[in-house]
Amino acid sequence: MKTPPTPPVRNETDGSPVRIGALVPLTRPGWAEAGRHLLAGLELAVRDVNDTGGIGGRPLELLARDTAADPDRAAAAVDELARLGVAALAGEYHSVVARAAAARADALGLPFLCSSAVLDALTEQPTEWVARLAPAQSHGWRIYADFLLGAGHRRIAVATQPSAYWAAGTRILRDRLAPHGGSIIELDMRALTPTAVCDELAGSGATALLLLVGHPEPAVPLVKAVRRDRRLAELVVGAPAGQPEFAEWASSLGEDGAAIPFLRYLPERLTPLGARVGTALRERLTEAPSFVAFEGYDTVTVLADVLRAQGVDRARIAESWSRVAVEGTRGEIRFSRAPGINVWQWVWAPVQVVDRDPAEGDRFRVLHVG
Repeated sequence: MKTPPTPPVRNETDGSPVRIGALVPLTRPGWAEAGRHLLAGLELAVRDVNDTGGIGGRPLELLARDTAADPDRAAAAVDELARLGVAALAGEYHSVVARAAAARADALGLPFLCSSAVLDALTEQPTEWVARLAPAQSHGWRIYADFLLGAGHRRIAVATQPSAYWAAGTRILRDRLAPHGGSIIELDMRALTPTAVCDELAGSGATALLLLVGHPEPAVPLVKAVRRDRRLAELVVGAPAGQPEFAEWASSLGEDGAAIPFLRYLPERLTPLGARVGTALRERLTEAPSFVAFEGYDTVTVLADVLRAQGVDRARIAESWSRVAVEGTRGEIRFSRAPGINVWQWVWAPVQVVDRDPAEGDRFRVLHVG
């Protein structure tokens, strides 16, 4: 492991706080609702850690920074938090932002436990400094492709925008579908209006349309256009990236937002810790917590366990990923090296394909389990 170029973190024993930095999207164009859920999970776990003695008697303190889905802003936040003496970084939801943060954390020698971003190539080269809770995109999206195949879909249209994340998702789906006779039709949302997409779909032979686009634009108008086009009455609309998980999706689309399968990272049953945390998160958020909130809670739970065992020395924290064995809200968390993944990875968080029940929009139906 390379020696961190930053000054060593102070190792006070006088009761001063142990600081961890948190990266969260709290303003547009970031998905602010996801950021709010992620932050709620992080903050709740910090409270619980401090209620049970903190880190060796020292309080745990969270320094949160809004990334607004901006990679440059995230990298600058990593620099700032490193100067402020945080022992480690946590969080981030958007994959392209987490990638920028991971690169900067790796360069600075600052441990980073990524909560929610799934892009396989979180770093360009293998690193000891970064670990991740969320399953890699290749793992989750292959499960989604298996769900499509099991439901009889072989010709799949994807409405997409330029992004490393969407491009990777398209490639994963194509590679998984092709050996089973499946094919992908790409619809470039830079060139097509929602009405034009409907026209393309009507003559394409596609039985499913996947939304590999941002929310609310152009996802919301596209879903509305498809739902109102009688030619597409039998077309299945899907959103593997998980947009329908959040209440904002339901409020934007109403009935049109139901029956759209997406990936969520929850088990059939939460652990006893998860059940208790779920109740507390619901009170904090005043709505049902998303899987992203549980990811936030688990992130701090892991970091607190590492800090208690290793102290605040950054190198010792990064060297300990392989020894983590922590009971989280969704199962036991351990990190290992997964093929093709350059960071320490929980292999794997539970994966479900679910949708919102058309008869009861606040209820989720489990359609497939990976």
